[in-house]
Amino acid sequence: MCRVEDAVLISSLSHTHTLSQEAMGNTSSMLTQYDIEEVQQHCKHAFTQQEIVSLYQRFCQLDRNNCGFISSDEFLSIPEFAVNPLSQSLLRMLDGLNFKEFVAFLSAFSPRATLQHKIQFIFKVYDTDCNGKVTFHDMLRALRDLSGSFISEQQREEVLTQVLEEAGYAKDSSLVLSDFVKILGNSGLKMEVEIPVD
Repeated sequence: MCRVEDAVLISSLSHTHTLSQEAMGNTSSMLTQYDIEEVQQHCKHAFTQQEIVSLYQRFCQLDRNNCGFISSDEFLSIPEFAVNPLSQSLLRMLDGLNFKEFVAFLSAFSPRATLQHKIQFIFKVYDTDCNGKVTFHDMLRALRDLSGSFISEQQREEVLTQVLEEAGYAKDSSLVLSDFVKILGNSGLKMEVEIPVD
């Protein structure tokens, strides 16, 4: 289980209604009940209201400039994130998150998040060029980052090729999100964050 500060975040959200500047990160402000309910709805109730308040406190700690957004440099100030093997790949997705996006990003790690939501998150991590497709080389790059020198390049390629073939895909396939759902849909995937509630 990861702590919030260990979690890595991503979000490509549409903004139909944004929170006030104060609710998005000004550390001198407090969230209103309306703000909490709006954020809770935006993250599809992946977090309780108390967890959202705790996340807001953490967001304010990370937002050192009190500008209402967390920069990639501020994310790198989290030791657990800085040493994460995927941190460089993830930074492209994290720069400039407001509070609402921060919570939405973390929602993929909630035990209440759907498997579909978790798979979408993983797909975005692998889709490094943001073209809506994941290639063998995209997956190999992520596997390389995760495994380091523990296994050889040949072993990584063999494992990945076997996983793809077992799912009915060739090594040269470009996978879209629905392919990821097919491959990971019955995996019992677990990605969870522990939110300390004060």
